[in-house]
Amino acid sequence: MAFVLPDLPYAKDAFGDILSAETFDYHHGKHHNAYVVKANELVAADPALQGKSLVELIRSSEGGLFNQVGQIWNHTFYWQSLSPSKTAPSGKLLDLINDAFGSVDALIEKLKAEAVGHFASGWAALILKDGKLEVTSYHDADTPVAHEGHAPLLILDVWEHAYYIDYRNARPNYADRVLKEAINWDFAAQNLDGNGVNRADQPA
Repeated sequence: MAFVLPDLPYAKDAFGDILSAETFDYHHGKHHNAYVVKANELVAADPALQGKSLVELIRSSEGGLFNQVGQIWNHTFYWQSLSPSKTAPSGKLLDLINDAFGSVDALIEKLKAEAVGHFASGWAALILKDGKLEVTSYHDADTPVAHEGHAPLLILDVWEHAYYIDYRNARPNYADRVLKEAINWDFAAQNLDGNGVNRADQPA
């Protein structure tokens, strides 16, 4: 069994001018797919790596393989963190947001600051840690999967390939628009069960 490029959970043109079909063609069809191809090459070349799931490889590898499998997971989770229909936090998630940040708007501003302030490439994320919400970020191909106690709720790609087409490399504009209009808060709420890591895993 080889890892595969997961289908997007929506049409490529579903986001209008927030994220264009062209961005999905490049970001999903080329960048994400390239990580899948390279990871499969590395696993095929080493019998010791075979028979492990995506998450198992993330937690047991380093260097080049870690970069590829980490990016497969990160991108898969990122696609699920987006919604072409505007949603809003509710229920337990809303209570946790208010407890940790004071309001949804305050959380969005904190996520935006984390995304914009993150040096170079990486990922901004909302995680559940020790029963409380935290905003954090990960450099390059690092991922919440590799950090014990980091239960991911949503993740935002801040590599240039996420925004160079639609936002002409203006990361603040991209982060502001996506966080305010295109986050899948229902997915984030679902991940309060602690199983978010598994929702972007792939079997061996």
